[in-house]
Amino acid sequence: MAAAGGRTWKEVLAGRARKRKCIVRSGAEIQGAALCLLDRHQNLTDLLLEVEDSVKPDGQGGAEHQEVSESFIVSVLQEQASRLGVPTATLAAKNAVANIKRICQDPARPSRVPLLTLEQRNRLSCLLQTVKGLLANNVFSRSLFCQELWKMKDPPMLEAVWHLHRGDIVGLAELLESSPSALSVVEWLCCSLCGLCELEEEPSGDVELPRHLLSDLAIVFLQNGFQQTSELGRKLESKKVPNICRAVLQKMLTWVLDAVGKEKQEDVSKLQAMRFWLNVFNLSVYKSAVHPDSLQQFFRHTLTEVLTYNPLLKVSDAIQMQKEWSFTRTCPLLTTLYQKLLLAFSAKESICQLQQVLETREVNWHHVLSCVSTLAVCQAEAEQLFKDLLSHLLMKAFENYDMESMVTAFLIARQAALEGPAVFMPYSEWFKASFGSAGGHHGSSKKALVFLLEFLSELVPFEAAPYLKVHIMYPPFVPTKHRSLLLEYITLAKTRLADLKVAIEDMGLYEDLSTTDESVQPQGQALRDVEKALQIFENTRKIPTSVIEASIFRRPYYTSWFLPALLRPRVLPKAPDVHMAFIDTLKRADKIPSNLYSTFMQACGAMREKMLQGESQVESSHSREPVEQLKAELAALGVLIVDQAKHQDVPAQIAVISDNLTSLWGHSTEENEAAASNSPIQVNIPAPELDPCQQSVVDLLLTSFCQNLIAASYFNPPDRQGPCLSLFVRMMCGHRNLLPVLLGRLCQLIYHQGPSLNDAHILGLAAFVIHLSESRALIPKVEVNFGISQPVPEQVLSVSEYWNFLLVCRTEESFAFCMRFCTAAASYLMCKFSSYSHEDLCALLPSSLVKKLQYLVPRLCLEARGALCQGGTAHPLWSSLSCPSLSYKQASLSLWKQAHFQELLKEKEFQLSFREWLLLELEVYPEKDILSASERQDFHYWAIYQHYLPAPSAAGGCDGDLQKACGIILNTILDSSQRLDLGSCGHWKMSVSPDILCKLQEMVLELWCRGKLLPGCSGAQRHFLFGILQERLRNGEHGSALGQQLWRQQELLQQRRILVGLPASALIMTCQKGNKTLLDCEDFFHFVNSELKNTCSRGYALSYSITAHFFRGLLNASLECEEAAEGVNDVLTACHSKCPILLSSAVLWWPRLEPVLCSQWKRLFGTPLAEELQKLRECQSSAARFLSSGAVFPLFGPPWISAAFLHCTAQQQSPRGRDRSTLQRLGTGTEQLLVSLLFFSLLDLISAKIAPEQEGVDFQASLEWSLEIFRCLEGRGISWPLLFHSTEEDPGQYRVLRSAASDRHTRLLPLAFYSLTPCFHHELLTQEPTFLRVALELYLQLLQLFVEGKDLPQPDQSPDPTEHGDPLELISSARRFLLAAIPRCPAHSFGNTRLLLSTCEELDPELGAALLHSSRPAAAMELDEELVLFE
Repeated sequence: MAAAGGRTWKEVLAGRARKRKCIVRSGAEIQGAALCLLDRHQNLTDLLLEVEDSVKPDGQGGAEHQEVSESFIVSVLQEQASRLGVPTATLAAKNAVANIKRICQDPARPSRVPLLTLEQRNRLSCLLQTVKGLLANNVFSRSLFCQELWKMKDPPMLEAVWHLHRGDIVGLAELLESSPSALSVVEWLCCSLCGLCELEEEPSGDVELPRHLLSDLAIVFLQNGFQQTSELGRKLESKKVPNICRAVLQKMLTWVLDAVGKEKQEDVSKLQAMRFWLNVFNLSVYKSAVHPDSLQQFFRHTLTEVLTYNPLLKVSDAIQMQKEWSFTRTCPLLTTLYQKLLLAFSAKESICQLQQVLETREVNWHHVLSCVSTLAVCQAEAEQLFKDLLSHLLMKAFENYDMESMVTAFLIARQAALEGPAVFMPYSEWFKASFGSAGGHHGSSKKALVFLLEFLSELVPFEAAPYLKVHIMYPPFVPTKHRSLLLEYITLAKTRLADLKVAIEDMGLYEDLSTTDESVQPQGQALRDVEKALQIFENTRKIPTSVIEASIFRRPYYTSWFLPALLRPRVLPKAPDVHMAFIDTLKRADKIPSNLYSTFMQACGAMREKMLQGESQVESSHSREPVEQLKAELAALGVLIVDQAKHQDVPAQIAVISDNLTSLWGHSTEENEAAASNSPIQVNIPAPELDPCQQSVVDLLLTSFCQNLIAASYFNPPDRQGPCLSLFVRMMCGHRNLLPVLLGRLCQLIYHQGPSLNDAHILGLAAFVIHLSESRALIPKVEVNFGISQPVPEQVLSVSEYWNFLLVCRTEESFAFCMRFCTAAASYLMCKFSSYSHEDLCALLPSSLVKKLQYLVPRLCLEARGALCQGGTAHPLWSSLSCPSLSYKQASLSLWKQAHFQELLKEKEFQLSFREWLLLELEVYPEKDILSASERQDFHYWAIYQHYLPAPSAAGGCDGDLQKACGIILNTILDSSQRLDLGSCGHWKMSVSPDILCKLQEMVLELWCRGKLLPGCSGAQRHFLFGILQERLRNGEHGSALGQQLWRQQELLQQRRILVGLPASALIMTCQKGNKTLLDCEDFFHFVNSELKNTCSRGYALSYSITAHFFRGLLNASLECEEAAEGVNDVLTACHSKCPILLSSAVLWWPRLEPVLCSQWKRLFGTPLAEELQKLRECQSSAARFLSSGAVFPLFGPPWISAAFLHCTAQQQSPRGRDRSTLQRLGTGTEQLLVSLLFFSLLDLISAKIAPEQEGVDFQASLEWSLEIFRCLEGRGISWPLLFHSTEEDPGQYRVLRSAASDRHTRLLPLAFYSLTPCFHHELLTQEPTFLRVALELYLQLLQLFVEGKDLPQPDQSPDPTEHGDPLELISSARRFLLAAIPRCPAHSFGNTRLLLSTCEELDPELGAALLHSSRPAAAMELDEELVLFE
């Protein structure tokens, strides 16, 4: 007790001692006096509190005084107890309880408050210090203290009890054991704990005190409430404390669970209090204080109690309400509780516990399905485990025909699917996988099938529309004989849909049945269908098949929903956009009623007027609120990702973001949702078109990813950052309607803006690409298109292959960007997934990124071209974050030298083959290359001759085979030419890289010089170049006939360019025959006859470039012959019959070709020109003199060559060279020359029809010249119809002429023939016995051409549409001619037409009947009147 003036008991004693020094008394006297004083004035209760200064921090003095003070209090207690006749320990316990009662009494505070004030806490501390001293002197009874404590009117405050427990004065378990009533103790503890949770923060501001108090109490509850077997044996005598601990935990859990169902009605502070109680379930609270088995027992017991709490809901309720129990919609209290509980188990243990509860207990379906959602979201392994559980439940259901197992399986499958495809497969896919084939559980017997259909039928009254749609659109597999059972269910389901006012006919054209969102009304689905149809129309310019089918078979939906959504009034753009073009196309196809179209146009006009007047302007806009909410949620996610201690909360936050994305995308009335999981995502590479609002959302997600990656990387390398980023990207991939925008935005960032990105952007995007590869199973195929009409189909790629199209290496900037990006991606992957096995790492790494690095690193780093020195295992990219001075080349080289990376390069899928290297090199723009011309040449020499040529084919090399290397280069150049040059806005690549072509020239020349090109004169040996070219043309399959035709034209043009670029002598082989060297052109002749001649639009002449190249090569190759002139003569003589188009080409180009050949011959040989060349020279001179001066025209060699010179020279001179007088001056013996001249003229006539501008041939002039030649032939009585007849019996000269023409010109000879018919005289019918047969053959060929839709020129190609420009008009004219001619033909003319009669009757029955009638002699004599044939 305190003395006057506030002095302590010690000071009082000390002062009195000083004053007494003047009077000398004995110790006994002094003690007696003190006891007398105490006996008169003592307060024993206050005495126990008089220890506030008993412990001094400095040294021995304080300790000595404490001993004196304790000894004194003990002596006082003993004296008082002796006087009262009670034990000292009893008196001390009663006085301590009295003190606690005084301390805890505070009239100003409510009785439920469990915490002490600061003053109360100080006083209690003094008391406890004294009690500890009494305990040390064995004068304090714990048991009596506990009994006296419970005798208090009001139980002590919870903090006071905690201090007693924490101070080892009396443990909480001992205190509970001594309680007289377990029920009242439980009530007191729960009331105090609720008060503690509601208070949460100590009045003085100590935040940690309530948490420490709760943690210590929780440890006691678990230690005593969930004891191990060994502990139970020791404490078997009493179950009171375990029961109390369990009861308290159970009641507090009930307190929380009661609030779950009425969270919205609860006060915010109460919900916060319950969240505070959930700290009891933090594993970190218990650490080593509780046995792991006890902890497991507690968490398992709690989970079971939650799942079975208040099981009032029926299965029917669960079926109807489970959508509201998804992770983000469930009460946060419940999801937080689950998250904490599930941390104590593995995913497998959690699901096993769930399965056990489902099989043995009545459950609360709300809690069970919420637990399923939490497990699916927060446990990455849960997806496969749930699939296994569902398989087990279905197997059990069908084995025992157990309806409960069936219900459980369906509820779990639907609940997990509610969390999105990133978490679990959509319900529609699960239903198809489980029941869509004969291998399903229901396919074993009719009984199993009936069981399934009865089950589905029982669900119908409670089913939501989306699930019924899935069952109808993807019905279970049913054998044909049991089809009626399925039809009964479908009828029932449709009736239920009708009750729900959802017609199956109102289902969208592209409705995604993988979602169970009932909020999508027909109007919203119709808008989605319109967007998808517009997307397809934009790419194909054709009405989508689904729209056509809907307009016929689903008319109600088409007219009631689709058309109104398509024809929503808007302000129309000045130039028709895709939307308007689609509407116009439908209108032309009679798919839009006229009145509806008129109403639409009027409404659009009215809106435009309003806009112009400024009265109103309707604009669609997204609500900013969801975007701001998404920003806040992403910011909260960033805080969790950076702090490793909070990683357990990341899955829940990602689920919240996913739910926000769903609602955000749903708010857009212009959304474009992917139709189905198997539909490819379309990306327009040259110009991705993205909705600004959707792009802003994707940018938020990408920015969040990059920022979180960078922030986390400053604290930990990727391999210690956990799965947070993987979960985030997987969530994004689960939103299928987000993927088109995401991939389009990545196209913009990587392909279009890549070189302008900074290091942080590149790092973030590279890591993002790796995580997309990790979630590749969730991403559909990507269909890339290039914004132009293509003869080749659009390419459908996996997401890993997609990056190859975005990472292009053409310019200095793009080289640097690609190298930085690929280095970042590979480094991130190797660090992030360093614990993966080699096989798993290979499966995860996109091969295109590794191949880009194999191409880039040796190209830009000289050190990478030599032997490698193995480096360490450091991750260079992360080092460069803290060392900005490290260049990207150094980082790439460091990665390149890592042993682990080099091991990856040995895998076949990652090896960059010679062909792939060439394709990459051919994309480079030499003028913008990062390498100089000399550096590029050095790199090419190393890559080709030092790396790929000697490398084995298994590693992508050439096995040292130079001919194989030539073949690869040739094929790759041609393949590259067929690819689109995306850097030139989608135009075709027409040029060949000069550097690569130079290397090909070197190799071909080396092979030719070594004699590799002609292994012998055997016919079995072939020129390898032409073998490669023709093999490509044979195997070129490219879809439609038109696509094949265009591809072939492109291929031949490029092949011709390459041939012209190779050494000219390489076209010709040399071989030894005895001691004589011969020139072998057979392969070149074959290639010209079968392929090259079909590239010329003139019909009888190749291009100048290939013609001159052949002749130059011929002269060069003749150097190998003993007699050069003889070798040249032999080849040109062979051309007369084997390849006449080479000679006709030389004739056409002779004015340009002659000086070149003469100069080359003189340079090489210095002797007179070879005889065959001299003949060509003289023939051209004779033709020129004949046309200019009227000199005699002598024949040189075959008449057709002279005719070709005469024809070409006449064209090149003035028009007067092609008149009747010129033909009349030709002497006798020129019949074959005139027929050949007619043939060349007809070919020009055809050229004028099909390519008038390209060849500069005038149709009318060619027609007149042909008629003049025809009249000349007729006047001389020369037979000519066999010129058009192609049979084996034809004269040789006619076969040679036709072989000199392209295949198309030969097929179009009927067109030329019937262009001349108006000028034919009736004498032809009697003079030419083969005329009728030839005319019929040509007419049938004309009909066949028209039916096939090939070759015939269209009206817009004709120079004069009035002159048979329309094929139909030409056919009609030919038909009239034949119908008039047939009756006039002599009887012997019909002898050759019998074989044509059946074909004629099939293609033209009327003409066939006329032919049949006229071929009978009797009928021919009965003609009463003469038909006018010629007018």
